[in-house]
Amino acid sequence: MNHYASQAVLELRQNKLMNGHTFMISSENLPVAQCYLEYPDGRIALVTIDSNAADFHVIRFLPENECEMLRLQFGLPSILF
Repeated sequence: MNHYASQAVLELRQNKLMNGHTFMISSENLPVAQCYLEYPDGRIALVTIDSNAADFHVIRFLPENECEMLRLQFGLPSILF
């Protein structure tokens, strides 16, 4: 991803979280129909996408150390509001 695209994603993430919305983090390392959802309070959940793509179902919430490792892996700074 080029610099401008990366910057746009970081800005979108910040805006979504600041406005109380979740931010979806997709990973090639996850099975099809799974992704991570980052919540405004800093929690991150591993979720599966409903078959009709209308909803997410939480598989588990990641412990804090996994959240930080995931943010580092994707170059996402911790956001404190």
